[in-house]
Amino acid sequence: MKIQIQDENFILHPSGAVFWESKKIIIISDVHLGKVTHFRKHGIAIPQSAVSENFNKITAVLDEFMPEKIIFLGDLFHSSKNAEWDIFEEWISNHNQETYLVAGNHDIIDQKHYYEIGVLVVDALEIDGFFFTHHPTEKYNSFNFSGHIHPGITLRGLGMQSLKLRCFFHRPNQMILPAFGEFTGKFILKPEENHLVYAIAGNEVVLINKNN
Repeated sequence: MKIQIQDENFILHPSGAVFWESKKIIIISDVHLGKVTHFRKHGIAIPQSAVSENFNKITAVLDEFMPEKIIFLGDLFHSSKNAEWDIFEEWISNHNQETYLVAGNHDIIDQKHYYEIGVLVVDALEIDGFFFTHHPTEKYNSFNFSGHIHPGITLRGLGMQSLKLRCFFHRPNQMILPAFGEFTGKFILKPEENHLVYAIAGNEVVLINKNN
């Protein structure tokens, strides 16, 4: 779904990514690489094939939009280095986009490891009136893109059935991205009158009535 923010065009993608058209920037939040391997190490039965799913998703988004820059809005890795770091290192070597990691609370891997493979780690990033952070942050005269919360929305039907979906949560001067990664969960938010919710329903992004 294409939307406009401050006269700039952005595309909300069903993967959970956002593409900034004029700047050719892809924005992704909360991938939590390494989480599947972490779960498997502790005896949680998750298929080994799930490890590659996050990498396949990112690659598919890059192939679709051909961005010049990638901004990861924090929690790129779930915890310390494990076998998935080696996969990430190989993956990043096959891509030539300028890549930034806006550090999140889970990003505990030493920054020097990112620098060695060409990923720039920053606390925040500001580009032409848009402010990129991990935690939702208000900054005067800036529009904030953030993650961290893993936003979701509950849709209820007439028969009392309900459905919980990931969503892009649009507040005044702020967009909270859904978690991109597999097995990351959702935190259900309740929109207020001046909020817009773009739910991810399969391969579509759907604007939900803000009063739902």
